Amino acid sequence: MKKIVLSGLFASGLMMGAANGQDVPKVDRSQISLGNGANSSIDIEGAVQNGSDYTFRSVTIDKNGWLVMHPFKDGKPVGTVYVGHTYVEKGTTENVTISVSNNPGPNEPYIVMLHYDMNDDGVFDFNDGVTVPDAPVFEGTTMIAHRFISPK
Repeated sequence: MKKIVLSGLFASGLMMGAANGQDVPKVDRSQISLGNGANSSIDIEGAVQNGSDYTFRSVTIDKNGWLVMHPFKDGKPVGTVYVGHTYVEKGTTENVTISVSNNPGPNEPYIVMLHYDMNDDGVFDFNDGVTVPDAPVFEGTTMIAHRFISPK
């Protein structure tokens, strides 16, 4: 498990979901780590890029949800903005493709993470990026997310 320092906006956005009574724990930001859990995971090894599309070998989630990519700005993740999302059903899905709205350059950093579809409506509810109805997936203090570098 890898601990990284999350920018204030990114961590604040994540914690707002918890503060709004959603099914994620309220944890001290300094305790949050990024990685895979026992019930939910993203396999970022061997991810393939084709233009602005990224394909991940497998995604496992314990409820219906979303694979989401957040950009970086000035070397820090921006959790209040997302550049792509794709729906994933409960269970393990192979070869999950997500399209990003920006034109990724070589070695472009992202945070790739899971969010639950909290109301099971099949619509990614992100609001203003601070109060996020479709909450990030946590297992304990581990947010199911990874720093991901564009392979091209």
